[in-house]
Amino acid sequence: MAIVYGNTTNYGQKIGILMLSTHFPRVPGDIGNATSFPFPVVYRTIKEATAETVVNQANPALIEPFCQAARELEAEGCKCIVTSCGFMAIFHKELAASVNIPVIASSLLQVQLVSAMLAPDKKVGIITAKASALGEKHFAGVGISDVKKVVYGIEDTAFGKTFFDDTNSIDLDLAEEEMVKVAKKMVAENPDVGAIVLECTNMPPFTKVVQEATGLPVFDIIGLIKYVHEAIVPRGYQGYL
Repeated sequence: MAIVYGNTTNYGQKIGILMLSTHFPRVPGDIGNATSFPFPVVYRTIKEATAETVVNQANPALIEPFCQAARELEAEGCKCIVTSCGFMAIFHKELAASVNIPVIASSLLQVQLVSAMLAPDKKVGIITAKASALGEKHFAGVGISDVKKVVYGIEDTAFGKTFFDDTNSIDLDLAEEEMVKVAKKMVAENPDVGAIVLECTNMPPFTKVVQEATGLPVFDIIGLIKYVHEAIVPRGYQGYL
């Protein structure tokens, strides 16, 4: 019999997710719903982190609570740390420096890769929870300052207000309509957009309809996490010649 060794209480969860303290529903596809993933994940809530303190304030006092929670999850066996808000891009470097494992502070980390896939005359379209709050400090945090991009937000929609008002319900049909409307508007006004990146971790439930409505590749946080998980826990291959 093989001998195995361990030094922690729980095993199998390689992705640790640092959650903002919220109360709105987390439907399948949302990062806060564990069934969004085909593998185990573990959550840790940062009580000081809310839409107000992260998105509107970008409060640097949040750095240490996030870093401390990341270190705890690493000690518990996680091999990658993720946050539940793309606006944490502003603190990505600090969070990555606090642990010895990969960190995905924001879906915006994908923008550089997506841009490299596109022709030089194309730009990346970013859909965010609040366009007016997403700026150069966030872009610098994840190394996308020089990437050709355009940013559109959903802050004026009922879906967007769900996050900032932290309501206890979401009209999914309306949210789908609003996501498609914003995406189509962005592409109509910027026909050189070659792909879309969803900043917000609550948007992946609508990735499919946005892709179908625009005909463009759409990248979200769930796809990024799956990509990194495959690098951490390769499945290998079974087949034949």
